[in-house]
Amino acid sequence: MGPEEKVNILLVDDQPGKLLGYEAILSELGENLIKADSANVALQHLLKNDVAIILVDVCMPDLDGFELAAMIREHPRFQKIAIIFVSAIQVTDLDLIRGYAAGAVDYVPVPVIPDLLRAKVRVFAELFRKTRQLETLNAELERRVAARTAELAEANADLERRVEERTREREAALAQVHEMKKVESLGQLTGGVAHDFNNLLMAVLGNLDLLRKRLPEDDPRARRLIDGAIQGAERGATLTKRMLAFARRQELKPETVAVPALVENMAEMLRRSLGPGIEIATDFAPDVPLTRVDPNQLELALLNLALNARDAMPLGGKLTISAHRESVAANEVPGLAAGDYLCIAESDTGHGMDAETLKRATEPFFTTKGAGRGTGLGLSMVDGLVAQSGGAMRVTSLVGAGTTVELWLPVSAAAEREPVAATPAPDLGPMRSYRVLVVDDDPIVASGTVAMLEDLGHIATEVASADAALKLLTGNLAVDLVITDHAMPGMTGAELALRIRHQFPSIPVVIATGYAELPAQADIALPRLSKPYRQHELAATVASVLSGNQVHRKLAAG
Repeated sequence: MGPEEKVNILLVDDQPGKLLGYEAILSELGENLIKADSANVALQHLLKNDVAIILVDVCMPDLDGFELAAMIREHPRFQKIAIIFVSAIQVTDLDLIRGYAAGAVDYVPVPVIPDLLRAKVRVFAELFRKTRQLETLNAELERRVAARTAELAEANADLERRVEERTREREAALAQVHEMKKVESLGQLTGGVAHDFNNLLMAVLGNLDLLRKRLPEDDPRARRLIDGAIQGAERGATLTKRMLAFARRQELKPETVAVPALVENMAEMLRRSLGPGIEIATDFAPDVPLTRVDPNQLELALLNLALNARDAMPLGGKLTISAHRESVAANEVPGLAAGDYLCIAESDTGHGMDAETLKRATEPFFTTKGAGRGTGLGLSMVDGLVAQSGGAMRVTSLVGAGTTVELWLPVSAAAEREPVAATPAPDLGPMRSYRVLVVDDDPIVASGTVAMLEDLGHIATEVASADAALKLLTGNLAVDLVITDHAMPGMTGAELALRIRHQFPSIPVVIATGYAELPAQADIALPRLSKPYRQHELAATVASVLSGNQVHRKLAAG
């Protein structure tokens, strides 16, 4: 209700003259005056109008003013209406008490003083008007409070949702970091164990080779036992290669590879390995680019994936090998920088993996094949190979819909070259005995290498550190070749090779290691022996290095 809005004033009296008199007195107030000549008519007006004040005569037929006031007050809607009694007869103190008890707010005696009556009615009219304004303001305030409360509730819900999302993202990021640290730590541990295991296998294989050469020809049983032990050691060497692949420390020999040709050359081996129940299909894009990777390791990786696919299709199925070129934007594929990549995919129609199995699929030593049926290093070895080659692996799978493993490898910028015919080595006459310095901090490996060299007819000297090797060379020890381990305390094999290159440029150096990474000194193009190596590999490396060195010396002298 606005400040200028009129209020309703109900005038109740059974005498028309009095009603006219009240109307004349109160008309100056400018309010809306409603007249009723009986209690019943008054009640009807109350039900139809919003009445602010009732001016009622006490003495009326049928219902007097007290009874009408009591009825009005009984109705919840009318309990706050201001009732003013007017009476010329019942004006004693008892009448006033009775009137106030009936719900009156005032009691005016007759004759009525016009100014006094107008003043009293004006007060109650303004009070009614202010009350309604306060009610309106209160309702508006409540509406605004409710709206603001709803906005705050919505904002709070949105804040809680965002906090929950950020918490989930943070927890996921922390879990990923934790997983990466765990895998990195496990990789470091695995690489260290594989390196030590390679040294043990060196001693085992080297001594087995020497022992086999000394067996009498008429003892086939002993030869079978030795051959079985060699096969077991070779299987251990294969396992260490997988462990080093997972640790990304295996020695790779990258070449420019055409994947369709490589897969075509593997076709017969894949058919034999997978059996007649598996259909093998290829799907190569017409513009499959070249990539630079170790072809032997890539073949092993593709075979590993194919064997996993075969195990996922015990009742037969289809294996599809595909390859295509794809440009990758930053952060599009996890683990890949922006650039052009070759995507090699192997897809099967097997039983697939659930989300939990898929999450752990690349964990080392995790397998679902049961005891004795797998090492759990297959996928982790493939992942390590691809990562070490500058790419990434992605696995997708659905239960009942099969599995797809994608290998993303960088596109090679080098064009495919025609193979160059090898230049035959000059005939240097019969191979003579060479003087070889063996440097290795592991005495078992060093003694095994020395034994193999001596068995080949060479003269071998063994030292346990790079410093000891330099002391012997500085002391004028006659040496034709140095074979050194790389990972040694103090000075590494690469650092030793660099020192020998500067101080004794005529002495070639061979690095013997199972690791792939060498520091910046590796740019001196050192010959490599991959641990664990056999005697025939050692012999071939010695002959190749020293034959080339003799050619270089002859050319320099001539």
